[in-house]
Amino acid sequence: MIDASICHCRMCQKATGGLFGAYVAVENANFVWSRGKPAYFQSSSVARRGFCSACGTPLTFEWAENRTALAMGCFDAPEDFVFDVAYASEHMHPTLSGLPHVPVSPLADTPEAERAYKTMAGFQHPDHDTDHWP
Repeated sequence: MIDASICHCRMCQKATGGLFGAYVAVENANFVWSRGKPAYFQSSSVARRGFCSACGTPLTFEWAENRTALAMGCFDAPEDFVFDVAYASEHMHPTLSGLPHVPVSPLADTPEAERAYKTMAGFQHPDHDTDHWP
């Protein structure tokens, strides 16, 4: 691993549909795709973005030939990473500074939500490789 980072630039905000991009950069020589290959979108004159062509999940940010920045949320255990750096802090969304003060709530915060999540079926690739994936 090279580093784990957050990028607040507008391009990362647009590419992820979120307030920032969270990535783990690796040397290309140190990883292989375990199943399939991403599709790509040339997001600027200097970078391309990899994504799953089946579900649209953002997977990579690539601007250097020898490294790939992989979207942190795609890892089986994203909690294993700690951020080393936050890039483009001048573009940080203003609400992020107040995040520690936002009240927290469990996912299933009502009886209706609890029932819905109890029977929910996920259609994104599960954590960890599987013998079969549609």
